[in-house]
Amino acid sequence: MDRDLRRMVGATFANIPTRKPGLSREAIVMLTRIDHVGIACHDLEEKIAFYESTFGLLVVSREVNEQQGVKEAMLHVADGPAGASYVQLLEPLNPDTPVGKFLVKRGEGVHHIGYGVDDVVAALESIGGTGVRLLDERPRHGSMGASIAFLHPKDVGGVLTELVQAKPR
Repeated sequence: MDRDLRRMVGATFANIPTRKPGLSREAIVMLTRIDHVGIACHDLEEKIAFYESTFGLLVVSREVNEQQGVKEAMLHVADGPAGASYVQLLEPLNPDTPVGKFLVKRGEGVHHIGYGVDDVVAALESIGGTGVRLLDERPRHGSMGASIAFLHPKDVGGVLTELVQAKPR
């Protein structure tokens, strides 16, 4: 790479802000990790077998969540300083659930992204204060005993976003 290009690339990266002006340090570190990627599927057992055989992932939790209308499996990906990350496979209990409707409209694939937070109540308050619409005003029960809440996808770039406060170890 020639000197001018190197200088231009370095200047470009040097000018990328690490935080939005006016945000507190607490707001910057609110998201601690990518907790999981939720993937909608038609056949949970088939997808579990695929992720186990293709990627070597192991199921660490299976649940039926009547409130959310899904059968789910959490497959462990990795551990990090802020906690573990997972692939969450979701099969609808029936076609009129949110995941069932998603499958009809979009087919199998990424349904949502779950971000780890230390305090889901504080995260909801802070994020709601920025104008992002909350699908959950207060936390509800999530996978593996976590407290969770969802943000409106239209306010988060079209991505259904879940905040996850893991169950204390």
